Amino acid sequence: MSEPRPDPEALLRAAAREGKGRLKVFLGAAPGVGKTFEMLSDGAGRRDAGVDVVIGVVETHGRRETEAKVHGFELIPRRQIAYQGHVLEEMDIDAVLARKPALVLVDELAHTNAPGSRHDKRYQDVEELLEAGIDVYSTLNIQHLESLNDLVASFTRVRVRETLPDRVIEDADLEIVDIPPDELIERLREGKVYVPAEASRALGHFFTKSNLSALRELALRRAAQAVDAQMLDYMRANAVGGNFAVNDRLIVAISEQPGAPELVRAAKRLADALRAPWTAIHIETPRTSGFTAAENTQLAETMHLASQLGAQVATVPAETVVQGLMQFAAEARATQLIVGKSIRSRWFELRHGSIVDRLVRETPELAVHVVPLPPGSGTRPARPQRRSGAWGSLEGYLLSLGMTGLVTLLGAALFARGNITNIGLLFLLPVLFAATRYGLRSGVVTGLVSSLAYNFFFIPPTHTFTIEDPQNIITVLVLLGVAVVGSQLAARLRDQAVLARASSAQNSSLAGFARQLTGISSTDEFARLVCAEVGRLFGINTLVLVPDGDGLPVRSSQPPGCQLEVLDAAAARWCFDNRRPAGRGSDTLTASEWLFYPLGTADEVLAVFGVARPDARAPVRADQLPLLLSLLDQAGLALERIVLEDEMLSLAQVRERDRLRHALLSSVSHDLRTPLTTILGSLQEITPLSPEQDIQLAATRTEAERLHRFVANLLDMVRIEAGSLHQSIEPVDLPEAVASALHDLGAALKDHPARIVIPPDLPLVLVDPQLFHHCLINLIENAAKYGNSGAPVTVRASGDATGLALSIEDEGPGIPEGQETRIFETFARIEGSDRRGGTGLGLAIVKGFAEAMGLQVSAANRTDRPGAAFTIRFAADQLRELPGL
Repeated sequence: MSEPRPDPEALLRAAAREGKGRLKVFLGAAPGVGKTFEMLSDGAGRRDAGVDVVIGVVETHGRRETEAKVHGFELIPRRQIAYQGHVLEEMDIDAVLARKPALVLVDELAHTNAPGSRHDKRYQDVEELLEAGIDVYSTLNIQHLESLNDLVASFTRVRVRETLPDRVIEDADLEIVDIPPDELIERLREGKVYVPAEASRALGHFFTKSNLSALRELALRRAAQAVDAQMLDYMRANAVGGNFAVNDRLIVAISEQPGAPELVRAAKRLADALRAPWTAIHIETPRTSGFTAAENTQLAETMHLASQLGAQVATVPAETVVQGLMQFAAEARATQLIVGKSIRSRWFELRHGSIVDRLVRETPELAVHVVPLPPGSGTRPARPQRRSGAWGSLEGYLLSLGMTGLVTLLGAALFARGNITNIGLLFLLPVLFAATRYGLRSGVVTGLVSSLAYNFFFIPPTHTFTIEDPQNIITVLVLLGVAVVGSQLAARLRDQAVLARASSAQNSSLAGFARQLTGISSTDEFARLVCAEVGRLFGINTLVLVPDGDGLPVRSSQPPGCQLEVLDAAAARWCFDNRRPAGRGSDTLTASEWLFYPLGTADEVLAVFGVARPDARAPVRADQLPLLLSLLDQAGLALERIVLEDEMLSLAQVRERDRLRHALLSSVSHDLRTPLTTILGSLQEITPLSPEQDIQLAATRTEAERLHRFVANLLDMVRIEAGSLHQSIEPVDLPEAVASALHDLGAALKDHPARIVIPPDLPLVLVDPQLFHHCLINLIENAAKYGNSGAPVTVRASGDATGLALSIEDEGPGIPEGQETRIFETFARIEGSDRRGGTGLGLAIVKGFAEAMGLQVSAANRTDRPGAAFTIRFAADQLRELPGL
């Protein structure tokens, strides 16, 4: 084995960290374990040691012990951000950068910043500080890691919304802050984590002992994984040998033998027991090229099984199995190796040796697990014919013997000029030629023939195989020995050259494929290129299916015109829905003629790729599978890039359309409002001269006021979209607000009597009076517009412990099923509905104003009679009791 050398990628990662600050994360299983307290304690120790330490942001949550720890630190004032009538405080990253301390304490790494901040997430602020060379201490709960989000939700039944990518803590120094679950629950009951009301609710939901124990295990395991990864990176960057078996890493050697699947299952059970990552590896030696179709199929099925069971799959070219396993184990820093032991005859082991014995003898740092394979695994499956080229080709033997004849003629010509003793060396030339060109067996046979020719033509007595002089016997034996050894060395060089050529061809194929993918900008071009290139490289039929609505049509195929049968289409759909291979050679729908692979990212399948062979054999040989998977990984990345480019283009078009619409609305509404104000004023001043004129003026005023409300709606929509709403929250009496809105809509409600059902003892609501007035006007006018003629408009209010609900109900056709949410969209027009007319702005404005005030608005059909009901909900903290009640 060669001396370990520094890994270039590890060195590049180490170089990238130079000049940056270091991040230390205090990781806990749940709130209340003392992460912030520990961060402040550690920061105080650094401050007392002379380090320039400041606090960027610390959340004490009213805990007295934590607040006491804050004293003595320099606090960077927080930046105040106005949002929806409230003032929010966030870390002032510019102030921290300007102050440039050596260390800054930043609490709650997964926190979401307020709208208007430079970054959406606090971890992005931390990354900017690290780039500036400032060290950062921060805190994090394990459930905020993105990769664990689904797992945590599965047993806590709580979906954590604030998450951060795992990469943020990959290079961080982790310190586990941990207390037993019983102690944390006791702290919660004593009110040291949450206020009593929140603590009671938390104890019944998130803070159960089983949940806390599981979160605790996740935190400890994730920290161990991070430390292990950092240790491996350091070892690779500094060429440190050994495996440092702090965390187990398993590899299992698989082959083409029928018993290999049992070996993979045994490795899976051992990996689960040790909770260790594992890799299934196949060593590709020169004999791999001679595998039969049955052996290739067996190997492909075994590798697929390992992949399905969660293993990483790798194929490593090497001269021998032992050499390949030792090399891969050293690079992977494996601690345990699992191999199978076939039942072999003693004669076989005497001739070929035992791989297991060599591994045990030559890898003392590895724990080698030997799994007995079932009887029959040591024998190869019956072959219909002898391997092609197993004993060399006829062409090779003829050329080698012909070269031996030429050397004999040359030697005869030299021998005629005198007894030259070094003629025997000439016969090494055809031996080396045969071994290098055609392999070991051809070299040995050529060496034997060369020895006989030298004896027959040049050793006295000539033209006989008799050797009189003992010195000549030694010469012949040495010549034969040199021929055999030279054949072995030359054959070994040839095998290494073949492996190197195959590896080079594979790398060339990957590089060429990636280069072609970079120039693709559409899905159709992508499908054609992938089908053509993969089909050419592997000599198979290919196709790409891209989802289109609910269907999964064939976008491109090689050869063109390939169509899927019903079973094939079902396998492709299963592959798309489950993100796993399906079809021939997989473990799902194996009767299909095609083998399908998902293309895309880890979170989303963007397309399905299918392969098949015209002769109904396994689509891909086992030795070709790693190359195919690498090509598909590149194809998935390229397709993701194409999809993202299309989405960015669509987003740019939407932004431009919204900008133009915003400009048009703003221009039109402002240009109409001034003349409308003049018209309304003039109509108020006109005195009718007759009853007919009075009726005409009233109708004109009604329409002018309706047009004025429409222009006001346009202006309100512009304000909502521009985010320029200004609020003045104050207590409002609900009956008075409803009465004011009904008064302003007197003309619109002349055919719809108003029915008010509001208890007199309801509390005041905390809203912006003007915005709330607009909401009521739009909702009541909408009820009058779509209610049946003469039908009343009902305004109903009711309250309970959770808050208060105000509903405006009509007696019209109602809302089509499934359109309850879409009806609030800007310019939404419900197709196939009796709710015709309108601009589609009124309800959108209601939703925008309500959300700005922190209210919830919803739509539904009435349950007591035909009609629609629009409800505004006030939370308990948005109510204020009347004085004296």
